[in-house]
Amino acid sequence: MTAFQGLRVLDVSQGLAGPMAVMMLADFGAEAIKVEPPGGDRGKDKPGYLAWNRGKARTVLDLDTTEGLAALNDLLAGADVAVFDHAPGRLEALGLDAASLTARLPRLIHLWVPPFGVSGPWSHLPEHHGMLAGLTGTAFRQGSYGDQPIWHVMPMVLHGQAVMAAAAVGAALKDRFHTGLGQAVTVSGAHGNAEIAGPVGLLDAPGMMQGHPLGGSASYRLYRCGDGQWLFLATLFPHFFEKAVDALQLRRRIAEAGPMIDAGALIERVFLEQPRAHWLALLAAHDVPAAPVGDRADWLNSGPMGDNAMRLVLEHPKLGPVEMPGVPVKLSETPGSVRGLMRKASPGELKVFAQPRAAPPAAGGEPRPPLAGVRVLDLGTVIAGAYASCILANFGADVIKIESSEGDPFRPFGPGFMNHNRGKRGVGLNLKAPEGRAAFLDMARQSDVVIDNYRLGVRSRLGIDYTVLRAINPRIISASINAYGSTGAEAHLPGFDPLLQARSGMMAAQGGTGDEPVFHSVAVNDVATAAVTAFGVIAALNARETSGLGQNVETCLAAQSALFQSGALTTWPGAPSAPIGERDCVGFSALDRYYPCADGWITLGLTSEAQAAALQRVLGAEDWTARFPGILSQPRRGDLAYEIFELIRPRDRSELLASLGDAGVPAAPVFRGDEARSEEWLWESGFFELRRHPMWGDLVASRAYADFSRGASGFTRLDPDLGEHTVEVLREFGFEIDRIRALAEARLIFRG
Repeated sequence: MTAFQGLRVLDVSQGLAGPMAVMMLADFGAEAIKVEPPGGDRGKDKPGYLAWNRGKARTVLDLDTTEGLAALNDLLAGADVAVFDHAPGRLEALGLDAASLTARLPRLIHLWVPPFGVSGPWSHLPEHHGMLAGLTGTAFRQGSYGDQPIWHVMPMVLHGQAVMAAAAVGAALKDRFHTGLGQAVTVSGAHGNAEIAGPVGLLDAPGMMQGHPLGGSASYRLYRCGDGQWLFLATLFPHFFEKAVDALQLRRRIAEAGPMIDAGALIERVFLEQPRAHWLALLAAHDVPAAPVGDRADWLNSGPMGDNAMRLVLEHPKLGPVEMPGVPVKLSETPGSVRGLMRKASPGELKVFAQPRAAPPAAGGEPRPPLAGVRVLDLGTVIAGAYASCILANFGADVIKIESSEGDPFRPFGPGFMNHNRGKRGVGLNLKAPEGRAAFLDMARQSDVVIDNYRLGVRSRLGIDYTVLRAINPRIISASINAYGSTGAEAHLPGFDPLLQARSGMMAAQGGTGDEPVFHSVAVNDVATAAVTAFGVIAALNARETSGLGQNVETCLAAQSALFQSGALTTWPGAPSAPIGERDCVGFSALDRYYPCADGWITLGLTSEAQAAALQRVLGAEDWTARFPGILSQPRRGDLAYEIFELIRPRDRSELLASLGDAGVPAAPVFRGDEARSEEWLWESGFFELRRHPMWGDLVASRAYADFSRGASGFTRLDPDLGEHTVEVLREFGFEIDRIRALAEARLIFRG
């Protein structure tokens, strides 16, 4: 049995976000038909196409013809889920918009994944990560040496959009079990950016400040060693930094150098004294989190990938063995698997897929968020664990954050803590005492989900691992996250996001050949793991609707370091090399990069010679065809790029973008953080919301990770104070007031 066994999904999307969302459903048992236009998917020449479309059957339909549209409507009649990524207005013209289809097919989940937003001046543009990161302010958030936007080599926001889309479909399907009704689900590129890089900040503060490419502090940054190799020192919290101080003998060195010495400069000099292997062994002996900067080409063959079954090899009839990342989350009772590469759908298969199935009458009911009624006990801290339950809260779950008296160590990080803990209620509880553990287990008896990101073995030591939880509540879903998985030589190690950035090759790929590696300012592996955990929990909730039983859900940061690089890690003998970055990377090529204007920056995202000719006319340049053969592959800092740079630099951004738009040249502005927060397009797309925090005052925050037609998504509350709702929650769980008083007197429950 699989979580989405028997589910029929019709994938009418192209590129990355829509196809990858369907890939995740197919990995857990869904029957997926991919509908492509006669010319094929626009991303068909990218290696990632093979990964994002695995497990599907392919058919070709021309939706501009009566016959093609009729054939698609035949397939829709038997589908449970239909996925589209067309620009606003296009689906309405074809009669494939959500309102039309759900009126005709009331059990259908209509997923729309528009590349940018549902309206506005940029909504007609095709999927493009550089433009999306530029429009949302994310490109200016990345650490850099110059005052400029940074082009992300890894399209992390599109991956985030894909995982959020898969999770949102799962949430809508769970709602359908109870109502019998489908609905419209929208997960735009703006939603994806909200999950991956969505800010919470003070209304009057500068938005999304840039950091340093090597890391923002002496205790949490990249260092070059004596042999020229790099490592990342991840001592985010004081107790880890104290261990590093001892390992590196920094107290003695500071005494010798004097108290005014800069700590970062001192540590730089220390690491240059010995080769990297020496330092990694020494730091490991002192339990200091650190990792080498590796090459992504080696990552799928590494120990953590093998231990987590993340290296997958599938046979292609023409290309030979194709290597790609495997299934990124483990479900103990309904595990995922990959059935093979995409294949051609047979006429018989299409006929069976199109047959409508008998369905129980719709129960209906008042619209509500899709996860309403789901109760989650959140033991997560810092980002990955805490943020996973935050996503579930955004979809309507009742999330209860349980903390010890010390609190989540991420609380001092202000906006970061707020962003990853919105929508929750707070309970202060000491799980280490027998009475506190008994109180937690009484809560677990009445809950649906428990989420943690403890180091391996902590759940067992506390007496709250899945075996214990299942014994008291067979319907419980226990989701656990760690850095390197639950098996293998490294499973016990502490882990932080940049350690996986380093080891998986993300940092080296962004920095480029011969340049420094780059620390990603967005904690990409943390937020990716949170998204995949939320998807895994929702998949398990769907499986429980059929089996009546819960299960154990496991994933790790290492798995997501491969999933979010799937386009680069999908390879075969003779496959093209994945693009890499450079110091302060501006793009992939002369026609696919960021350029400065007189009053800001723009993104060019050209994909055809016709578009290049149109750009040439707009800029008034001399004939490029003769001077720049193979114009689409001209380098990002070559002669063509320099010429475009000089022609664009004196131009007014708004006037230039208007001219480029009229000429059919794909282009968009690149906004700084404060510009993005005042940009009408983002407000109209529902990217931001204004909230008043009792401590911090007026905040600008990302609003939602998906929109559902049958119930509003979003947060009903901000982050909780430590133990803020302890008594309220325990009373809801049926605790008598005398028991609550006794727990309080024993200091086993508390309010900060």
